[in-house]
Amino acid sequence: MSSTTAVGAPSRLRLPRWAAPAGVAALIVVAYLVFRGTGTLPHDKEAPQFLAVTELREWIDEHRNESPLFLYFLNYIRLFVGSLYDLFSGALTALGWPGLTGVLGGLAWLAGGWRIALLAVAGVSAFGVLGLWQSSVETLALVAVAVLLSLAIGVPIGVWAGRSARVRRAVTPVLDVMQIMPTFAYLAPLALFFHIGAPAGAIATMIYAIPPAIRITALAVSEVSPTAVEASGSLGATGRQTLFKVVLPLARPTIALAVNQTIMMALSMVVIANLIAAPGLGGDIIRGLSRAQVGIMLPAGVAVVVMAIVLDRMTTALARRGPHARPRRLDLAAAGALAAAGLALIPVLPRAWPEGWTLNVTAEINAVVRWAETSWYPVTTFVKDQTSVLLLNPLESLLTSAPWWLVALTVLAVAWRVSGPRAALTALGCLLAIALLGTWEHAMQTMTTVALAVLITLMIGLLLGVAAARSPRYSAVQRPLLDAAQTMPAFVYLLPALALFETTRFTAIFASIIYAVPPVVRLVEDGIKAVPAEVVEAAVSAGSTPGQLLWKVQLPMARRAILLAANQGIVMTLAMVVVGGLVGAGALGYDVVVGFSQRTDFGLGFVAGVATVLLGVMLDRITQGADRRPSPHRRKST
Repeated sequence: MSSTTAVGAPSRLRLPRWAAPAGVAALIVVAYLVFRGTGTLPHDKEAPQFLAVTELREWIDEHRNESPLFLYFLNYIRLFVGSLYDLFSGALTALGWPGLTGVLGGLAWLAGGWRIALLAVAGVSAFGVLGLWQSSVETLALVAVAVLLSLAIGVPIGVWAGRSARVRRAVTPVLDVMQIMPTFAYLAPLALFFHIGAPAGAIATMIYAIPPAIRITALAVSEVSPTAVEASGSLGATGRQTLFKVVLPLARPTIALAVNQTIMMALSMVVIANLIAAPGLGGDIIRGLSRAQVGIMLPAGVAVVVMAIVLDRMTTALARRGPHARPRRLDLAAAGALAAAGLALIPVLPRAWPEGWTLNVTAEINAVVRWAETSWYPVTTFVKDQTSVLLLNPLESLLTSAPWWLVALTVLAVAWRVSGPRAALTALGCLLAIALLGTWEHAMQTMTTVALAVLITLMIGLLLGVAAARSPRYSAVQRPLLDAAQTMPAFVYLLPALALFETTRFTAIFASIIYAVPPVVRLVEDGIKAVPAEVVEAAVSAGSTPGQLLWKVQLPMARRAILLAANQGIVMTLAMVVVGGLVGAGALGYDVVVGFSQRTDFGLGFVAGVATVLLGVMLDRITQGADRRPSPHRRKST
């Protein structure tokens, strides 16, 4: 009887895994249809919070010469940074082109051998050939000051954070704000506190360059083998001895990578820092932008890229050397001879680059741009219009017409599902703060362009990353193109984008994609290459086709790298929000630009910058949380 009951008892009904998310999605759709157009929080340019920030700026400006903060602290910082820049600029100018070429070539030889030295000599010569010698020297001096001070601050904090989880948790939110805050948003306060010129430009560059120095140094220190640290302690070494004799030498290759990324970040700020009168190549790029001449902008942008490639290859070669590697005597002799030859030629050759050795291609570049504008106009207009009609306009209408509370609850549900309760509550807090700041409508418009740009960036990044991972030859061809796209100042390709697409939101999306694709491609490529070879061999021996190998093995196992690529794509796209505001994107980016350029709207620009940071923190936490959670098939197997 009991067995019959057991057999005949109805089994408990189990809903499929998609049922709960589908039910929540259906409720959200119904709520949108019922409450559409209510609780939308329209934008008010004269909101009291904007006016309060503007009045605070006016008060600071009026009491600058009375406050002890300026008289005894900020002014001394400005004078110190200014004197350091003058020292570097004077030294580089005194070397002239022969001395600078020889010294930099010798340092490159020590870092990576004769090939890197040849690249350095060719790169320095390119500054003169392009007719940008003096501007390049000024940029090099500004980058040197910013990088030196960034490392002096970032490396010690990074070491501290690497050895203390509490410190790491404390500095992470600060670093997030420093990296995501639009650079325009803090140019105005820096000009207010430090005036304009080289000191303010160097400090602005430091704000952008310090975070990677801290993050990568902390990672390097935290990854030192605990066994080595314990062995040092057991032999009687003090904490200081363990740090300087064990931890830092073992972490040196990764700390060299921190130097590399700090330099790259500093170079990416060259153009924007010129808006507060920082010297260097940024002035040539801004002048070309104001005159709508790509022929003026492009050579300066190429000079920035060449400088970035030379410094990148030098620091990368240094990072690849082992912690105890030393240069060979032959390399020391060759590097010394190259530097001595350059210094010996200083009194013989003119210090300034000879005018007869320059190459002027301004007219030719402008002619190519005009041809592209007239020849491709029908195609670009079709792409722009179809993207706006089919994607941008419907998504923007959806986000701006939905009640703010419904958007917040939707983000909460998605974040909870994807990344867990902590990330969900953080995302909800960011959205509530955006609503309280009075920037909700413009934030939703910015979210539209960011979402579409990130989607296209991920599609392109996955395609190019997979292709590079599966073909070393293609990867070698693609790498210099990625270097150029990542280090070329965004302002340089704004004018071609404007010529092709005019001032529209799609122009801003186009610029964002070019800027964000390189790191996504690199991360996807590295993730797929990191799949263990024995796993790939096992799949191939089991009869998997190349397509099955990619979709069933490589992409699932590279999930963490792909999620990190999505995270970096979001951060890089948000970093372009303000630049997009210059070319028709509107919304928060335009608010920041207006606040910087018009004194009476400073509060609007500053608050819009804070709202951009909140958007970035929200999206960053969601994608980071998804990276930490186990994959769906792993949860299913457990």
